[in-house]
Amino acid sequence: MTTMVRDLPADERPREKLIDYGASQLSDVELLAILLRTGTRNHSVIHLAEEILARFQGKGIAAITQMLPEEIAEINGIGLAKAATVIAAVELGRRIATKAAANLDSVYSGGDVAAIFMPRLRYEMKEHFILVLLDMKNHIISTPTISVGSLSNSVVHPREVFSEAIRRSAGGIILVHNHPSGDPEPSGDDIALTRRLVAASKILGIPIVDHVIIGDNKFVSLEEKGMLI
Repeated sequence: MTTMVRDLPADERPREKLIDYGASQLSDVELLAILLRTGTRNHSVIHLAEEILARFQGKGIAAITQMLPEEIAEINGIGLAKAATVIAAVELGRRIATKAAANLDSVYSGGDVAAIFMPRLRYEMKEHFILVLLDMKNHIISTPTISVGSLSNSVVHPREVFSEAIRRSAGGIILVHNHPSGDPEPSGDDIALTRRLVAASKILGIPIVDHVIIGDNKFVSLEEKGMLI
C-alpha cells in the first residue's frame, strides 16, 4: 500500500520539512510534491512526483522545461493545472539562474563562460553555436547565436563568425556551443572546426580566445586543455 504524506511523521512531510529546515534540504521529489500539493486516492503525492522524475532518465528536473503540459498530464493523477504549475516553477528557476549569470559582463576563463551559458544551454535538445564577442578589455559586446543545429551537430561557416565580429568591431571571440548528450568532451568535428576558425582568425587579426563546450553541469575549455591551436 502506498504511504500517504499525511501518514508520515510531521518532520518528514515535504512542506513542514521545507519550513523547518529550508528548501535546500529537500530532494527533487519532495520539492515537486509541494508543487503538486495532492495525490490521488491510491497514490501519494510523493509517488506522483517520482513518476514525473522517472520520465527524464537522468536528464534532471529542469528538463521539464522542454515538455508540454499535456505530456506531464499523461501521468495518472496529474491534470493540466498541476502540470502547468510544475512547468512554470521550473522555468522561473531557470530564468533566475540565467538572469544572475547575465550580470557577468567580463570573461577571463572558461569557467566564466560556463557560468553565463550553463543555465541557458545545458538542457537544450539541439546544438546552439554562440559567439561571445569581446572588446580589448575582455568586456562582452554581444553574444549572437550563429547556428542552431540538429540533435548531434550544428553547421557553422567561418564567414558567419567573422562577419559578425567585424560588424561589432570585436577585439576577440570566444566560441561556445552545447552538447545535448550532456558530455562536453570535444568531438573530432569540434576540433576540426576550431582549427579552421583559429586559422582564419590569424589572417583577419581577430583572435579566437577560447572554445567552450557546455554539457550537463560540466564544461570543457579547449584553451585550458591546450587544444586551441
